[in-house]
Amino acid sequence: MKRLLISVLGLTVLISCNSSKNIATQKAPVATTPQTPTTQSVSKTTYWQQHVDYKMDIDMDVNTYQYKGNQTLVYTNNSPDVLNRVYYHLYFNAFQPGSEMDVRSLTIADPDPRVGDRISKLKPNEIGYIKVHSLKQNGTVLKHETVGTVLEVDLAKPIQPGESVTFNMVFDAQVPLQIRRTGRNNREGVALSMTQWYPKLAEYDFEGWHADPYIGREFHGVWGDFDVKLTIDENYVVGGTGYLKNPDAVANNGKITWHYTAPKVHDFTWAADPDYIHDTAQVPNGPLLHFYYKSTLDADKKESWKKLQPKTVELMQYFSKHIGTYPYKQYSVIQGGDGGMEYAMCTLITGNRSFGSLFGVTAHEMAHTWFQFLLATNEAKHEWMDEGFTTYISNLAENDIMNRNRENPVSSTYRSYIYLAKSGKEQPLTTHADRYHFNQAYGISAYNKGAVFLAQLGYIIGEDNLKKTIKKYFNDFAFKHPTPNSIIRSAEKVSGLELDWYVTDFAQTTNTIDYSVKNIEEKTITLERIGQMPMPIDLTVTYTDDTTENFYIPLQMMRGEKPTSATLKADWAWAYPTYTFEVGKAVKSVQIDPKEMMADIDKKNNTK
Repeated sequence: MKRLLISVLGLTVLISCNSSKNIATQKAPVATTPQTPTTQSVSKTTYWQQHVDYKMDIDMDVNTYQYKGNQTLVYTNNSPDVLNRVYYHLYFNAFQPGSEMDVRSLTIADPDPRVGDRISKLKPNEIGYIKVHSLKQNGTVLKHETVGTVLEVDLAKPIQPGESVTFNMVFDAQVPLQIRRTGRNNREGVALSMTQWYPKLAEYDFEGWHADPYIGREFHGVWGDFDVKLTIDENYVVGGTGYLKNPDAVANNGKITWHYTAPKVHDFTWAADPDYIHDTAQVPNGPLLHFYYKSTLDADKKESWKKLQPKTVELMQYFSKHIGTYPYKQYSVIQGGDGGMEYAMCTLITGNRSFGSLFGVTAHEMAHTWFQFLLATNEAKHEWMDEGFTTYISNLAENDIMNRNRENPVSSTYRSYIYLAKSGKEQPLTTHADRYHFNQAYGISAYNKGAVFLAQLGYIIGEDNLKKTIKKYFNDFAFKHPTPNSIIRSAEKVSGLELDWYVTDFAQTTNTIDYSVKNIEEKTITLERIGQMPMPIDLTVTYTDDTTENFYIPLQMMRGEKPTSATLKADWAWAYPTYTFEVGKAVKSVQIDPKEMMADIDKKNNTK
């Protein structure tokens, strides 16, 4: 009998936003801000999440790369807990000699070449910093201490469940020389790539506070509404998150104040440069796409940016069809940063690329919008759910849109994972993103093993069920910070199978899959499980008369079978190392997993 699993599902948060226009030059509509769940509604469900409303006034000096900020933040405690402290991320502080990011890069065996020893060599006018000068809670001055990239704050009064409080902050900051993701004057000459640039309240959820120091990996944030006024040199073109409210703003003493709003996001990013070309493309029945790239690019590279635009329309349509509808009214592809990195309503990518490279990085970063910004797993703990699922779906999109016709578009991710599994350097996917011994092991685990997790799930439950699962996962958990159990519960509901064993073995251990054809005697076939990880088995038998027959051996602990036209055999219980069955004719050969969708680390013994 299939056991009953209890599902902890969330409160669906809907988004309603009117159309956006050109971030820097066109008229912007009035955006309807999604409503935050009320205290009463939160009390009636097992799911809750915190809410933030940011208002910021920023004055940027493009000559010194310093800026001053005033931030008003309304924080709503939707948790059942009394909060005595809060924490802010001060990410720019990572770009100082002696920071944790600097020391980690100097001591890890295989440092990211983009970082290397560059932080250790920054001069005082090249470092990044955010300095908080004052912080008040409902008008009362608070004690606070900057500890690396985290601001620790003692509250004047505890925040009660259901209570909203207002924090007022005055700060100033310096934009670091561009090293990792953010900064000024990147290698392609983009003036400002402003990511993770403001004091950002840390996430508090059912696991408690997530005030992780910024050492090397990615981010986790609280959903909310942003209202940002940015004062900057009048010659700079600005693009990024949100909707422009004052497209007709005029300069005053050589500077313009641009006013943006962004409803229901957990980050706010912008980039600016005096040499940006700004193009747009409309997605039919979808968002307006913006493209910002340097006019100083060579002619062939600028042509690649032109060719990219209709293909990006196709990407937006593909992801909206195969995952879920993109809920905002604009999305921007912006030249900046140090490679490719996703943010709210936009991505920053390096732009001096061939068309194929430009399309590939755009496909990957745009796919992150669904897995990183709309589902938003905690990337410090479950980075593979973001990077891996993004890799999976973007590979499928590229294969479809570019007509590559590859039978298995993610076959390279299997090869990378198997290499890692046999290298002796693998750590479980439960490893904190900053705790990997090797950057290479992190990269293969997050991007490749994470992609294999999803692709192999299709092998287990059936490809049609996987397609339904991805859509259900999005519908069930968008705007809810899902965990590994979330994707499994969605898959179980679609397939009717029990799948907790899969997430346990593949994500929480380094157990490997290895099945072999042990013996063939006339009409009798014996298989062997060598690896510790269980799997159901697809296999093809070729008889001595050269006819073939496909068989399916369910895994007993699945408590069912995937849809298949193959001949169904009896269940195989995991604890039994061998499995023997009879067929109707003399056997010539047997092949386990002929489509190679199972991540078997030794395929040589799959055939006999």
